[in-house]
Amino acid sequence: MFCIPKAAVLHGKSVCFAAQKSRFRNAKSKLAFSCRIIFTKLRRFLGLVIDFLGVLDNLEYYR
Repeated sequence: MFCIPKAAVLHGKSVCFAAQKSRFRNAKSKLAFSCRIIFTKLRRFLGLVIDFLGVLDNLEYYR
C-alpha cells in the first residue's frame, strides 16, 4: 500500500525529511539565482542613472 524508498529506510531517514531537504536545497539555489538577477539589473540601472546625471551636469555647464 505505501511505497517507501529503500535508501530512505536504510539511512534511517523518513521520506518526508528527505523531500523537505531537497526542497530547501532547490530554494537556496533559486534564491542565489534571483539575487544575482536583481543585483545585475540594479547595477545596470544605477549605471544609467549616473550616466544621465553626468549628461545633465554637462548641459548645465554649457548654459
